[in-house]
Amino acid sequence: MIGVFVTFRYGDNFDEQTVRKIAETARGRFEGMPGLRSKAFTFNSVKHEAVNFYVWDSEDAAKAFFTAQLLERVAGLYGVRPSVEFVQIATLVENTRA
Repeated sequence: MIGVFVTFRYGDNFDEQTVRKIAETARGRFEGMPGLRSKAFTFNSVKHEAVNFYVWDSEDAAKAFFTAQLLERVAGLYGVRPSVEFVQIATLVENTRA
């Protein structure tokens, strides 16, 4: 498994409502996506930052998703270009209920 942090850092132009709207609009696109175990849309108003965290089944699936074209598109949505960091997941605890 691989995790990916996609971090958007803002200046004083951070707008929590805009980030929430982007997340709600994009949510359906990720539901049932092959290879993607989970995705969290997060924001931190104090740090003027939005971080999306993905958990993928494989590094290949993650790297295939994060193309240059995708990063350009999300930069347009969020208004800033994100940094992307791939991390290995040692273990994952999932407490989902059916």
